[in-house]
Amino acid sequence: MQIQEPHQDKRFALFNLGFRPFFLFAALSGLLLMLQWLMLLGSGQATYRYYQISQIWHGHEMLFGYAAAVIAGFLLTAVRNWTSIQTPFGAKLAGLFLFWLAARLLPLISEFIVPLPAPLIAVTDLLFLPLVALSIGLPIIRSGNYKNLIFTVILIAMSFANLLIHLQLLGITESTLAQGMDLELGLIVVVMVVMGGRVIPFFTERALAFEAKRFSWIEKSVIPMAFGWLIADLLQFNSVALLLAALNAVLNLIRLTGWFKPRMIRNPLIWILHVAYLFIPLGFALEAVSGITQLSPYITTHAFAAGAIGSMTLGMMARVSLGHTARPLKLAKITVIAFILMVAAGSVRVFMPMIPELHSLAIHLSGGLWIIAWGLFLIPYTPILLKPRLDGQFG
Repeated sequence: MQIQEPHQDKRFALFNLGFRPFFLFAALSGLLLMLQWLMLLGSGQATYRYYQISQIWHGHEMLFGYAAAVIAGFLLTAVRNWTSIQTPFGAKLAGLFLFWLAARLLPLISEFIVPLPAPLIAVTDLLFLPLVALSIGLPIIRSGNYKNLIFTVILIAMSFANLLIHLQLLGITESTLAQGMDLELGLIVVVMVVMGGRVIPFFTERALAFEAKRFSWIEKSVIPMAFGWLIADLLQFNSVALLLAALNAVLNLIRLTGWFKPRMIRNPLIWILHVAYLFIPLGFALEAVSGITQLSPYITTHAFAAGAIGSMTLGMMARVSLGHTARPLKLAKITVIAFILMVAAGSVRVFMPMIPELHSLAIHLSGGLWIIAWGLFLIPYTPILLKPRLDGQFG
């Protein structure tokens, strides 16, 4: 099937394909959301009109704002490639993006400008992920590419996780918020396990001209094991969840070793993805350890969030943005520095709080590194994401 190429503006390409607006504003929101979070901590502000306390706002916005934007941009772009059918572009893509943006802005407008009805804030936020699911589901079904419907199912599950959070914020339920947060984080981990297994060895093989080793027994079991861990954790089968976390740590570490090649350290676009994926078995291992020690569960959370999600999204956005704008796969030096700072941010957020006295310092140091990393990313990538492809094609 051939994709019909629409007419394009030769100067402005932000809404040509899904990765463009969502990657650009995910990076910008990653910077601004973290900056605002550190300012809230520094001022001692504990209340936030709709989200009630700043910690809830921080967790929700990093998962359903920043991370969801990256996932949306990636899937809207990937499904176009998988199906050879156009995903939303132009006005439709702009409308989808505005739903995401409105969901980020309405709580702030309600806090600082004029109080807004809580249901308006909730419904606006709840609509985004189902619309993304519909946007990728229709091309997948039309093309018969049914194996990738798993991502539509995951997006629907993410919508349910978001609903659990808003139900408690609206006073309809009493104790569903934490389950919604945990479910969303777990689903993002599953997405990274699925997509990491597809793209990391592929990108590594392309860059280094070698055949990555894939263990068939791991490839058959790693995704069901990740889903099993998520379900056990959600249902609070604690012993089962801890056992599956330990098994997932082992499986994903072995999986990663098959993709490894020492000379990849000379290619930042490759090593950032390997390091990002390494945070996944680390997170699973820390969860298993937390079940038998006094280790804070928030350390596990941030191994997945600040570590895996931070580095994986930065690396994937850098690679995809170059490839899908027909640019050479060569990084500016400041982007390499951004990679290093992002890995440092994740490492600081995970390991420093193991010494309780360093917990507060770790949050601010990690947050500062995170902010600088996204700032450096935006310098070369803002024009790349705004301007048309170098080869003149649409996308």
